Amino acid sequence: MTSRATRLLPAAMTHAGRSLADWILFAVLTALWGSAYGFTRLAVSQSEPELGFPPEFIIPMRLTAGAIVLLIAARINRQKWPPVSAWRLWVAMAVMGIAGTAAPFLLITHAQQTVDSSLAALYVAAAPLFVAIMAHAAFADDRISLRKAGGIAIGFAGVAVLFGPEAVTSFGSASVLAQALCLLATACYALSTITARYAREVPPFIFAAGFLVCGAVASWPLLLFVEYESLTPSFASVSGVVGLAIGPTAMASVLYMVLIQRTSATFISMTGYTIPIFSAIVGYLAFRETQDWNALLAFALILGGVYISQRTPPPIQATA
Repeated sequence: MTSRATRLLPAAMTHAGRSLADWILFAVLTALWGSAYGFTRLAVSQSEPELGFPPEFIIPMRLTAGAIVLLIAARINRQKWPPVSAWRLWVAMAVMGIAGTAAPFLLITHAQQTVDSSLAALYVAAAPLFVAIMAHAAFADDRISLRKAGGIAIGFAGVAVLFGPEAVTSFGSASVLAQALCLLATACYALSTITARYAREVPPFIFAAGFLVCGAVASWPLLLFVEYESLTPSFASVSGVVGLAIGPTAMASVLYMVLIQRTSATFISMTGYTIPIFSAIVGYLAFRETQDWNALLAFALILGGVYISQRTPPPIQATA
C-alpha cells in the first residue's frame, strides 16, 4: 500500500488551509487503505482457513490488478517513463516494489491468518520510528538527536506493550510470531520511505506505477507455491481478494496520485494516524473484533513517540 512510503510528520496535522474536497479525498483514501485489513481477513478466511486463499495467491492477484490499473492510467495521461540509462531510479522503484508492497503485503497477510485485522493495522503506526533509525544511518542531515531518541524509545515501549507479556511467557507462539511479522512488515514500509528519497525527480505518478509493476512481477513466483487442487474458497474469500485488488490497491493508487498532486506527501502521511482507527472500527462492526486495554495504551505510546521524535522544536527567541 503506497502511503507506507511517506513519512509521518506532526506538521501534517496543521493543514487547516486544505479545501473540503481535499479532506473528502483524504477520508476516502483512509477508508480504501484501511479496508485492506478487513478484506485480507476475508481472503484468508481466518476462522475457517480451508475456505480461504493462501497469501501466496492473494498477493500476486492484488498487485497485478493494481499495476494494470496504473499502467492504463499512465498510458491515458501520456506519462513518460525514465530512460533505461537512469538505472538508479529503476533500482529505487524495484526496491520500493519489493519493500513497499510485495514483502509487507505478504508478511501482513500471513500474520492475519492468526491476528485480528485491527491489531495488524496498529503496528503500521510505528513505521516512522523505524524511518528515524534508518534515516540516521542513510542521511547525514537526518541524525538522531536526544529528543528524537527519547521519542523513539517511547514509541518502541508502545510496541512492547502491544506484544504484551505473551512475548516473554509464550515466545514462539503463533500469536507472537504473527505480531513479529507485522513488525517486520512495518520495517519494510520504513525502508521504502528511505528509498523514496532517492527518486524525488521522478513524477509521482510514474514512480507509483513503476514500483507497483515491480512489486507485482516480484510476487509472481509465489504462485508456484500454491496448491491449486486443494483450493476450496468460499464466496467471502473470493470477495476479499477482489476487494483487495480493486479498493486498497487499484483505486487507492489512483486516488493517492490525484491527492498527492493536489496536496503533498506530508498531508497524506496523516493516514498513518487515521488508518488504525478506521481499521479498528471496521474490525469491530464487521468481525466483532475487540482489543485489550494494552492495545489502546500501546497506540497512545506509539503516536506519542512518533510526535516527539518528529516534532520540530520551536525557534529560540532572542532576548534584548
